[in-house]
Amino acid sequence: MRRRHGIRMKLPENPLFLLEGAGLIGVIAYLFYDSPAAAVFLLPLLYPYYQRRSREKLQKDKKELSLQFREALAAIITALKAGYSAENAFVECRREMLFQFGEKAMITKEMKRIGKGIENRIPLERLLLEFASRWEIEEISEFAEVFTIARRSGGNLPEILGRTAEIIRDRMEIDTEIDILLSSRKFEQKIMAGVPFFIIFYLGLTTEGFFRVLYHNAAGAAFMTGCLAAYLAAVLLADRIMAIEL
Repeated sequence: MRRRHGIRMKLPENPLFLLEGAGLIGVIAYLFYDSPAAAVFLLPLLYPYYQRRSREKLQKDKKELSLQFREALAAIITALKAGYSAENAFVECRREMLFQFGEKAMITKEMKRIGKGIENRIPLERLLLEFASRWEIEEISEFAEVFTIARRSGGNLPEILGRTAEIIRDRMEIDTEIDILLSSRKFEQKIMAGVPFFIIFYLGLTTEGFFRVLYHNAAGAAFMTGCLAAYLAAVLLADRIMAIEL
């Protein structure tokens, strides 16, 4: 956050994506219109590109955190079965996550936040529900809800959480297998998305004047704009097809 003239300005969370988008717009302006001025009219594409890349990063972070959370579950259950209280089990889990993934790992940071909350006498149930709310990952939300219910009902916490953790791990393994099967298709999609740019660049480079009739005139600009719109529609359609909710 920065303050300017009394107004709070929020900086982009991923400024690198803005640079990527600006570079892509420059490439499109050159290949489709052969005009730097066209980049000005293409600037509105920067916003959806930034949103798309931010969503991709968030999904990647969620998958990474889900895998780390699976290891955290095992550490928590082990500590509970060893006789630790629930609070101490999470403190011990934080040490284990620090050893396995390092201090910068998302799960380590989350366990550290929970540990600080415990030190400030915030109920563990509340801390877990807040953790689940921050990330909106189904497995974490289910664990937090089951933990809250088991803690309030006074049931056998290690046994209940152990069964829950086993179910969550089994489902996460299935999700991982599906993701592995889709990874090659997603890679192919990225390659195909770059093919039209390569074709235009290659033909323009090897065949002098091939696109001259399409540049610097209204009819050619309209045709190339139609091609660009069709390309973007194809990219969006491919994204929708590949967006399988795991």
